[in-house]
Amino acid sequence: MALGREFPVEMDSKPKQGFIESLRSLKLLIPFFGMIWKTSPGLTFINIVLRIVKSAIPLGQLYVGKVIIDEVIRLISAPQKDFHNLWWWLGMELGLAAFSEIFNRLISLSEALLGDLYANHSSIELMHKASSLDLGMFEDSEFYDKLERARRQTTGRVVLMSMVLSQMQDLITIIFLGAGLVAFEPWLILILIVAVVPSFLSEAYFSRSSYSLVRSWTPQRRELDYLRYIGASVETAKEIKVFGLDNFLTDRFGRIASEYYLVNKVLAIKRTLWGTLLQVSSVLAYYGAYVLIIIRTVSGALSVGSMTFLSGSFNRLQNQLQNLLSTFTRITESALYLQDYFDFLAITPLIKDETDGVEAPGIIKTGIQFDDVGFKYPGTEIWAVRHVSFLLKAGEKLALVGENGAGKTTLVKLLARMYDPAEGSILIDGVNIKTFKIESYRKMIGVIFQDFVRFNFTASENVAIGQIEEAQNNPQIVNAAEKSLADPVIRKLPEGYDQMLGKRFAEGVDLSGGEWQKIALARAYMRDAQIVILDEPTAALDARAEYEVFKRFSELTSGKSAVIISHRFSTVRMADRILVLRRGEMIELGTHEELLEKNGLYAELFHLQAQGYQ
Repeated sequence: MALGREFPVEMDSKPKQGFIESLRSLKLLIPFFGMIWKTSPGLTFINIVLRIVKSAIPLGQLYVGKVIIDEVIRLISAPQKDFHNLWWWLGMELGLAAFSEIFNRLISLSEALLGDLYANHSSIELMHKASSLDLGMFEDSEFYDKLERARRQTTGRVVLMSMVLSQMQDLITIIFLGAGLVAFEPWLILILIVAVVPSFLSEAYFSRSSYSLVRSWTPQRRELDYLRYIGASVETAKEIKVFGLDNFLTDRFGRIASEYYLVNKVLAIKRTLWGTLLQVSSVLAYYGAYVLIIIRTVSGALSVGSMTFLSGSFNRLQNQLQNLLSTFTRITESALYLQDYFDFLAITPLIKDETDGVEAPGIIKTGIQFDDVGFKYPGTEIWAVRHVSFLLKAGEKLALVGENGAGKTTLVKLLARMYDPAEGSILIDGVNIKTFKIESYRKMIGVIFQDFVRFNFTASENVAIGQIEEAQNNPQIVNAAEKSLADPVIRKLPEGYDQMLGKRFAEGVDLSGGEWQKIALARAYMRDAQIVILDEPTAALDARAEYEVFKRFSELTSGKSAVIISHRFSTVRMADRILVLRRGEMIELGTHEELLEKNGLYAELFHLQAQGYQ
């Protein structure tokens, strides 16, 4: 059986974007430049003004060159050599050349600064949007494809900004050059159109094909990024060495990369062949026009300066038009990619504040009621939990017990409103939690999951994550660390609370699993939460350490409601009551003693674990 997935290699099987769709994508330039203007109105305005002035310089240089040549020819045959006019025009040409270079530098500077600001702004917008979306969305592969495409646009579209601004400049230059050409030889315009239109149509076709290829291969390209990451990452280095995964990963990466390369190679070769053919025809058209200009000059219809002006104008105008049309196709292609960014920003979360939402209560008086709650994860028809009803009393410690997959973590995610129930409701003091404003509701909850994140931040910042608004409140951070028994761990670090944790950055220090868990637990103590949830956050601690942590936790959270998930019954029995789950349904609820007397699933699991210590 082949390892991994098989991917298609025929590009024809990929959907293509039509020319009309490409043109429609240009409407996205309006909000795009709205974002650029919002990023820095001053730099945007300066860049536009500089480009408008710069666009008139090429025609001025060509005309001054024409006058200089005619003046030199006149002086050759003139009996009196008066160089005054010639020096004046040479000075004019020098000035235009100097201004052109200065403007190029200023345009590049303003564009670079504006590009950096836009990349920062769009990245922040993307991060804000991602944080506002539902947790369930992040468990969907199609959503990840959208996120990946949008993420690539935060920096890649800076080039689009440059292309559009350059397009505006080229268009104005073309208008100036075209006016000069029409004034002398209007028929040259027709030859010009014949020379550049075929090349434009070719570029437009291959740009659409390129976008279709990249978009349809998003899952594979995302997998390549993933394989590239895990193949050279400190987080995966141990497993790769121990299990000998090097060849497996490189072979898999090579196979997918080769398939993508072959498809892209076919497109690139076709694009190059057609582009070369049409470019040669364009060159032939230019020299055909050049021959006609020479003939008219020799016949006396044009001066030598006019011939230079026309041939230069035609050549530059042809290049400008080709560049304009080529850039236009790239702009439409880039605008198609821009659609990915705005599509992502347009995603709306399902879990959001109601129009008449109220603040969450500061103190829970009665308790938290699960009323016939049922939930299944997006994309599956299997119920993770169903028909769950119980009351977590105010100030009560409740332990959740059950085998893996019983629904324990799902219940605490529902309580934290990471998801909303598909059936039933969750009430606090008789009020549905959906009516509370999400931000105020989550502030009353402190939760630490088993798969907590080990942030490559300082020790102080890692603790402050529990209430990041207090990141500068050192006494509160130290107090939280003392409560979680993390303070001794941090104190022994070279830089103490200022020590960078993790090995990603210079001078970083990594911790053991148990030490990291104490840091994570400190986050739960950072906020004055009314509901505290611990979802197996002490799995890396030994039995004695976990017992001490939970005993301390029970003392420090006196008067607060708490939900605890642990597989160690020595810890579970410290809870006021224990809720037992099996295959998503609640089957038992009571104290440790009551459940042992009941001799049900809890008693069975308890005795099985007890035998392991005998």
